[in-house]
Amino acid sequence: MSEQQSPEYAKISNATAISLGLMQGRMYREAVNRCVNLLVHYPEGCSANCAYCGLAKNRPGSYREKSFIHVAWPVFPMDEIIGAINQAPSYVKRACISMITNGKCNRHTIDMSTRLNHETALPVSVLINPTIVENADLMAMKEGGVDKIGVAIDLATQELFEKYRGKGVSGPHRWERYWEVLNKGLKVFGKGNVGVHLMVGMGETEKQMVSLVDRLWGMGIVNHLFSFLAENASRLTDRPQPPWSTYLRVQLARYLIENKLSKSQDMAFDTEGRITEFGLTRDRLQEVIDWGSAFTTSGCLGSDGRVACNRPFGNCLPDVKQWNYPYPPNLEEIGLIRQNIFRIEEK
Repeated sequence: MSEQQSPEYAKISNATAISLGLMQGRMYREAVNRCVNLLVHYPEGCSANCAYCGLAKNRPGSYREKSFIHVAWPVFPMDEIIGAINQAPSYVKRACISMITNGKCNRHTIDMSTRLNHETALPVSVLINPTIVENADLMAMKEGGVDKIGVAIDLATQELFEKYRGKGVSGPHRWERYWEVLNKGLKVFGKGNVGVHLMVGMGETEKQMVSLVDRLWGMGIVNHLFSFLAENASRLTDRPQPPWSTYLRVQLARYLIENKLSKSQDMAFDTEGRITEFGLTRDRLQEVIDWGSAFTTSGCLGSDGRVACNRPFGNCLPDVKQWNYPYPPNLEEIGLIRQNIFRIEEK
């Protein structure tokens, strides 16, 4: 019997499996996963070695067994996934394929995304891998029906990128290459249809992260924020999450920038690079905080104009204190945010 692998098979997140009825389960506060998250799958896995990634080449375990974003990703036939999508609840609004660093991945990702576009009604995104993607691949994805792409730059500075994704871990990824492909992606898919994943808590300052958010937004690129949360048995397994207050401030700054309410140059920072002023009056700022939208997950939109890629509990365990709320925060949660967002915590 041949090994199960893409493009005939894909890994899907536990939350996706629950949403599609392929696995039994319920989520905290009745959260739902609005995006079908797929991961390209090969027995040999990914050849990259990012220090924080569950799929890293040097992390113990087989690729099939490795967790990713803290959960198992079971393997399913694409036929079964597509059938489940076509019977999915109405809240499922997008499908997204994540690439890995493997030479077979380009062609197979194009085949899988084209099939999803032709055989389901969902818009399709791809989290591309700039290390292996060429301009012709981007064009083929676009022609096959992909409407948005993401690029996981993750780190706020070139130094941190090289340390955790490049030469510092004997990895293949290069900062310059990521920006080169990011600009190519903008030309192919257009402004507003390219997103960048950014991860808070890797040694950057709030000022560095917010400056990058502003730079990307000025280019027409949306920012999808994550918080570092260590994968077991990864190189960074003992590294703590960033302070919650730090993440809340960066989330709020991103929201203000992307809703044209402020800019990084209008904000003030202390000597440690922490945000002290957001460029709004205190009353206006409290009003925006009380909306709660700044603290919900940022990701690709669905056909209804709402975030589809809401990644329930990808950054933390289910609790009232969330690093990314997969639903609108309630009054209790807003109260916690107001109590903590201006708190100065040591990393």
